[in-house]
Amino acid sequence: MISKVDFTTFKILIIADEGEQISRLNSGLIRGGFSCSLASTGEEISGKIRGQTPDLVLIDMAGPPASPEPLLREVKAIAPIIAFIPQESLPELDFIQRVDDFVIKPYEIAEVIARVKRILWRSHNIDSKEVIECGDLVIDLARYEVSLSSKLIPLTFKEYELLKFLATNKGKVLTREILLDKLWGYDYYGGDRTVDVYIRRLRAKIEDENHCFIETVRNIGYKFRKEI
Repeated sequence: MISKVDFTTFKILIIADEGEQISRLNSGLIRGGFSCSLASTGEEISGKIRGQTPDLVLIDMAGPPASPEPLLREVKAIAPIIAFIPQESLPELDFIQRVDDFVIKPYEIAEVIARVKRILWRSHNIDSKEVIECGDLVIDLARYEVSLSSKLIPLTFKEYELLKFLATNKGKVLTREILLDKLWGYDYYGGDRTVDVYIRRLRAKIEDENHCFIETVRNIGYKFRKEI
């Protein structure tokens, strides 16, 4: 059974310089039902932190302000923080303990949104018993965890998203093109064989001689078994 969470009451503030990726993230959050706003100047930032009392703040550590410490202290007193951190700056940073989560740039929009939901579930005590059960396989949507016979299975973010999409469409034949579009985006240049690679990795982690969840539909794609 899958229950739905209404995210329309949650307010997200993005502190970053405007750009194409930030615009896409903002649009993605809005499509996900969030109330989302953007601030880039010091005056804007202070006004929106105090005036809007956001439920979660996303901060690009390569953006404004130049010195993030006072901002982090101010935001932390009000809301959880997810920081965007450039890969090359990671060894030099000493504020990791002052944020609730961080994402390495460049990031995938879907991953950021998933992390946003996870923080909100945790900080607002939203019911965490949202699961998809497929025999011995359990997908905990609130905790972003997968277990098989009560043993946690370590999956990458993309493997998890692929499994979740397959499991929420039990019995449906999903073409490689559909999976590629839903999980990698229409502008992904890796080719549909990328799907085959991830399916193999996923099967290696969740299937054995006693468990078979994913079926190959020859020359078309894959489907998750309806009856386990």
